[in-house]
Amino acid sequence: MGLMLLPLMPPIAPMLAKAVDTLPEGSLSYEPKWDGFRSIIFRDGDEVEIGSRNGKPMTRYFPELVEALKANLPARCVVDGEIILVRPAGDRLDFDALQQRIHPAASRVKLLAEQTPASFVAFDLLALGDEDLTARPHSERRRALQRALSDSAAPIHLTAATPDRETAEEWFRQFEGAGLDGIVAKPLDGRYQPDKRAMYKIKHERTADCVVAGYRVHTSGPDRIGSLLLGLYGDDGALANVGVVGAFPMQRRKELFEELQPLVTDVDEHPWAWAKQEEGTRTPRNAEGSRWSGGKDLSFVPLRPERVLEVKYDHMEGLRFRHTAQFVRWRPDRDPRSCTYEQLEEPVKYELSAVLAAGRA
Repeated sequence: MGLMLLPLMPPIAPMLAKAVDTLPEGSLSYEPKWDGFRSIIFRDGDEVEIGSRNGKPMTRYFPELVEALKANLPARCVVDGEIILVRPAGDRLDFDALQQRIHPAASRVKLLAEQTPASFVAFDLLALGDEDLTARPHSERRRALQRALSDSAAPIHLTAATPDRETAEEWFRQFEGAGLDGIVAKPLDGRYQPDKRAMYKIKHERTADCVVAGYRVHTSGPDRIGSLLLGLYGDDGALANVGVVGAFPMQRRKELFEELQPLVTDVDEHPWAWAKQEEGTRTPRNAEGSRWSGGKDLSFVPLRPERVLEVKYDHMEGLRFRHTAQFVRWRPDRDPRSCTYEQLEEPVKYELSAVLAAGRA
């Protein structure tokens, strides 16, 4: 392996975005917010490094991308973007399948690279040849990126971008149906600032009423609630585990523990009894073997599914909340049985290929 020598060397922490409630106005470039792994790519001839948010390279997990990047990027460059995984049907992003790609076994990595190949969406150019572009305005870096990727082809894509806020509003509504999770707005005159929240992001936010069907204790002690486990009833009448809510002040964790003790039940009586997992019901134990559980004990204390709470969530990944939900309020007025998937707002279907093609428009 040769020595990489670029004007910017890995690792570089990517520039970040601060969350806002509405699309900001002004001299901005609006782009789709891709739902994948953020990555800065370093290429120097045959040397390619795929960076990550935490600074550790992800190169070994995506051998198929290394080849595609060599075929489609300029010979020497540093490009910021997102690794995404497109469902086999080509209709939307699949974050669950993307997570599976991070695997310790080389044989498994090779198999998954063939079975569920990843794509890369480029949205910023930090260096080209011997030139560091980070001090240049975003508008200039964008034009340079368009030129650099003018001959590129799938699985390497250029993100769509528009200076028009109305178009961005439309994208915000439409693109979610393809699995994207919002819009990013970047100041046109902004330089690239690693690890600084120098952009804006607006994400989808909705609410749902969920059944509380269990809890996990907090790491600080067995008499405090770490997270509440949320359930929704499916068409088949089974209670599926849809996610957790876990951000509470320490005092509230103790109070919740006391409040919930009368609902603690025997696991055999519970909708998420271990046998149910074999039958295919989504239970909290489905995640136990996950590499993403980080060795945490994911066993839980079962509760009779009698209490309902309202949560905020951004979007669904299959049958679950894609991110940890946020507590809004208890809903003593709601019948737990009425907490079904039907209440969830379904995004309009939108073809992912159309989103990817918009980058070339």
